[in-house]
Amino acid sequence: MEDNPLWSRRGFLGMGVGVLGAAGLAACGGGSESPPRAQAEVPKELLDAAASLKGSSMGMLSQKLYSAAANEVLDGSIKKFADSTGTKIENSLVQADAGDVVAKIHAEVEGGVARDLAFMTDSRFVAQFQALGDLEDVTDVVEALTARYGEPCAEAKHFCVFDGKWFAIPYHFIGIGSFLRKDWMQDKGITPKDVYSWEELRDLCLAISDPTKRRFGWGMTVNRSGDGNGMIEALINSYGGAIASNDGRKVTFNSPETVQAVTFLADIYTNPRYTPMLPPGVASWTDTSNNENWLAGVTGYTRNQFSVYADSKTKKNPVYGNTHVFSDCIGPATDKPLLFGQSQGFVVFKGAKNPALAKLLAQYLVSGPALVGVAKEAPGLAMPAWEKVWDADPFFTGGDPAFAMLRTMSQQPLPLSTRNGLAFPQKASAGQQAVVAAYVLTDMMQEVIQGTAPAQAVAAAHAKMVQIFTQQGLPQ
Repeated sequence: MEDNPLWSRRGFLGMGVGVLGAAGLAACGGGSESPPRAQAEVPKELLDAAASLKGSSMGMLSQKLYSAAANEVLDGSIKKFADSTGTKIENSLVQADAGDVVAKIHAEVEGGVARDLAFMTDSRFVAQFQALGDLEDVTDVVEALTARYGEPCAEAKHFCVFDGKWFAIPYHFIGIGSFLRKDWMQDKGITPKDVYSWEELRDLCLAISDPTKRRFGWGMTVNRSGDGNGMIEALINSYGGAIASNDGRKVTFNSPETVQAVTFLADIYTNPRYTPMLPPGVASWTDTSNNENWLAGVTGYTRNQFSVYADSKTKKNPVYGNTHVFSDCIGPATDKPLLFGQSQGFVVFKGAKNPALAKLLAQYLVSGPALVGVAKEAPGLAMPAWEKVWDADPFFTGGDPAFAMLRTMSQQPLPLSTRNGLAFPQKASAGQQAVVAAYVLTDMMQEVIQGTAPAQAVAAAHAKMVQIFTQQGLPQ
């Protein structure tokens, strides 16, 4: 584990340790010159519950947030809990986009060396861990939090519940949205809208492009990346295609709707008409490239978690004031965007040495006072996952004009339907999540861009998906 490049190791937080040293912070993306932040007090009921655990220790994995400052604030909250309860908590960062995170953690669970607690994006990972038998039932914690904070965010009920039992505790809601440069639009006399079709967005991106001014309208790649995966899948869904059936069990990818969507998207990258709106090197971008080019003012549109929005706001980047936020695009099969966000969920791994302490820490971190410091460093990216937590601090309701949209997104009735009978989110599927993690979608798009016929590439991707579903215990 010490030499595992997937993890960034944090020092022990709590008994016998002072504030995080510079080496500890450097391991997770750089230190901070800012003064220590006051952390929320641990509620008495949690202190009482942890009294018998004094002197014990546990390990935790945190999915790396785009904001280094937010990661540091989270460390401070964990340290506050450890100090207050007289325990030791070791927190390490995990890079979720490494592609093999599930396999590595599963091996640790099987080897009896997994951390006690982790938070991971529910729609990307929880079903895979649950199907592998790696997770403890945490229904008791979710029921206690529901009694205290009301209902959890709507999408979590689809991605964290299996056979009526909760296997992840909603931690914070992750805003996802689309962003346009409204100043570039104004220069062209274009009035921003709240909803666009994909065709309208493509044409708008071309209209606002001006390579002589380093203005490239289309800021998305289909290279291997989480953002590329998300855009491709969202576009296919809006056309009426899907990786799987609504029950998550049968691969249904090879459909006329999918071929139509893939043909449309590939045309953006291959038709000379759209070359002026493509940034240099976009074919080889990664997730960080997408963020960096938006923040550098090079691109006019991106679709992303609210990480880039948060970064532009907290660092006073002029891009922030020129950003038009809208939810997502619609396609031929949709009347409204199929966007419901994601949430980070706390999971307790099988064989955890200190599950009682892990569950108490999770209950502390989801609360408004503990979450608000993280949220202020990652606005829109780390928002409340619980109904009453939204009203726990004025920042959650009034900290940014975009927050109202995110609250509506997190609490909207689900599922959202297409005209041809698809319903999103679909039932959580280890097969679907494994397909996305294996970058089948981005690899398929690369093949089309390089000359493979869309129908042929879609059929080949379908065959790969069948293999992956079968490997995940879902034979086709």
